[in-house]
Amino acid sequence: MKSLSIITAAEEVLKGEFFRLEEIAYHNQVKVLQSFKDKNLRDYHFSPSTGYGYGDIGRDLLEEIYADIFNCEDALVREQIVSGTHAISACLTGLLQAGDRMISAAGSPYDTLKRVIGLGSDNYGTLSWRGVKYSEAALLKDGRPDHQALEAALEVPARLVLIQRSIGYTLRPSLRMADIAKLVEIIRAKQPEAVIMVDNCYGEFVEKDEPGSLDIDIMAGSLIKNPGGGLAPSGGYICGKKDLIKLISYQITAPGLGKDLGPSLAGKRYLFQGIFMAPHIVLQAMKSALLLAYVFEELGYPVYPKWNELRGDIVQAVKLNDRQQALKFCQIVQGNSPVDNDVTLEFGDLPGYEHQVVMAAGTFVQGSSIELSCDAPSRDPFAVFMQGGLTYEHARYVICRLIENFL
Repeated sequence: MKSLSIITAAEEVLKGEFFRLEEIAYHNQVKVLQSFKDKNLRDYHFSPSTGYGYGDIGRDLLEEIYADIFNCEDALVREQIVSGTHAISACLTGLLQAGDRMISAAGSPYDTLKRVIGLGSDNYGTLSWRGVKYSEAALLKDGRPDHQALEAALEVPARLVLIQRSIGYTLRPSLRMADIAKLVEIIRAKQPEAVIMVDNCYGEFVEKDEPGSLDIDIMAGSLIKNPGGGLAPSGGYICGKKDLIKLISYQITAPGLGKDLGPSLAGKRYLFQGIFMAPHIVLQAMKSALLLAYVFEELGYPVYPKWNELRGDIVQAVKLNDRQQALKFCQIVQGNSPVDNDVTLEFGDLPGYEHQVVMAAGTFVQGSSIELSCDAPSRDPFAVFMQGGLTYEHARYVICRLIENFL
């Protein structure tokens, strides 16, 4: 089969990059294991809780482990957080009041977060509706952060500055730790008291260090992405300064209740095991992304990032020619998934998105994007965004099928 020979040739070229990724995964696995050892995890910590969730020692230990792994003072890790956007929204509503100003340090945020801010058509309940002011530092032409634009934006006092690590539905480079560190340096120099928040979605365990090792205040992400390891059935996490976590916890539950409430109905074993597996699963996703990038660049399609470019998240974008090609690409991914492989995909309206979107997600956990998945907004440029892969072998097979259809 020609597709398999193309894959084999690609893997020969990618050997060095794969080894580099394996070194990162090993480092992160040791880090996670050490945290588990230090916290003395026991079998009884896996027991579920009900009702209010008072005295849930397993939940509390899980949050200690997250805080430790991500180099933060405290953490909220809750299965009741339904998405990364939910986690970020809780942070913003918990930390911003009427009259406060928020800055996005690296261009416009992800589609669903725009709605939270109030940049969409429906303003009710948004930050804008609450009286929060918003501005953003535009990106350079190459999609990288514009440091001068950020410095200019910081001339006006801001309560919070948001740094989005992943690319969203754009073709800009994702932010690596060095990029985030430079933005943090600029923010601290101009406004040392501002809260610095990192949207860490899709970025966990991609590098050896996490944003918590920098001078940031809060970070958040989703458990059905990288840190859930493909096992977490739902949830999100928020890590950061203890006083800020307390304020945010009042948005997750209610003022005066905070972290003390919150049952673990699904069973915490999946959450513990998920974060333990996460470095290895992220490795599978990263290798899959590199293979897709190399192969489709060889086929003549623009890819973002290129296979030999350092990356800050697990997302691989491929620019196609039109809407139908994007739909075809996603349909092939869906048709070679372990769940719902016989489903016919169409572009459709989804809550929080400006344009119609098609999503290939034949996943064990609904919407899980650490499992092999692919989505594309119906807008120019017509690009598909593929991420995840519980096993490299599954992604390898799917990429073979893609080659056969796009060669």
